[in-house]
Amino acid sequence: MSSASAAIPQPGRTKAFLRLVMIEHSVFALPFAYIAALTAMFQWDRNIHWGRLLLVTVCMVGLRTFAMAVNRIIDREIDARNPRTAHRELVTGAMSVKHAWTGALIALVVFLGSAALLNPLCLALAPIAVIPMVVYPYGKRFTNFPQAILGLAQAMGPVGGWLAITGEWSWDAVILGLAVGIWIGGFDLIYACQDIDTDRETGVMSVPARFGAPAAIHGARVCHVLTTVLLVWYAVATDAGTFFWLGLMIVAGAFVYEHSIVRPHDLSRLNRAFFSVNGFIGIALFVCALLDLLVRGLTV
Repeated sequence: MSSASAAIPQPGRTKAFLRLVMIEHSVFALPFAYIAALTAMFQWDRNIHWGRLLLVTVCMVGLRTFAMAVNRIIDREIDARNPRTAHRELVTGAMSVKHAWTGALIALVVFLGSAALLNPLCLALAPIAVIPMVVYPYGKRFTNFPQAILGLAQAMGPVGGWLAITGEWSWDAVILGLAVGIWIGGFDLIYACQDIDTDRETGVMSVPARFGAPAAIHGARVCHVLTTVLLVWYAVATDAGTFFWLGLMIVAGAFVYEHSIVRPHDLSRLNRAFFSVNGFIGIALFVCALLDLLVRGLTV
């Protein structure tokens, strides 16, 4: 094989990298960045700016891809000691650390490049957005509350989506960002419950490992109540209409359902709560928010 052909990424490596970063899970964060961006467009000139929306998408996917790749690289030894995660690509050898770093750095360049194309403020703040993405995987080594770091990282999505459109700071976007961060931190409390025994054996720190599943589940419930309150605050702050309020009712119902199927001593339906319900929440609220903005005069 020539050196030129060796430099071309192999399809198998690309697929392995996409599995590594779980690219499909972008559905959790993207809808809220879109809500912020579209609301900013509505307040700005009531027109959808498709080029900027595309750049928001590239930014979000690029940053999330970088974050997931770095997470997997830093955690590969921990993953190897956990039966649930021992099948991950960096553990099995389906992907090398070198190639994972290559993919992560490409994603980082894509993120920074698209931020630069948006406006100077987005580029200036982009490095700050990277910091919690790198700190989070280390969090489980020095704090019992790594979910708080995860929540901070996720809260940046809506703020960034708004900044991408206006180039100006918005406290309305901060409210939505806090809602997203607390929401994701809350359901990560639930997700971490399945690793309690392994985490305690290997010294991994988390709320469930330190305080037990009941405390984590109750903490998640508090988080999701706060999320609902913040979403109501955002609706009031942005003068949202009927469809957005309908979306909030759907979200509240989804939270009730999620916590009815996951209990401290019954985690058998945890994956349904984590993947299905939370994916539905993001998409449902985005659809309702989009309908609301269109009805109120947002032009496609």
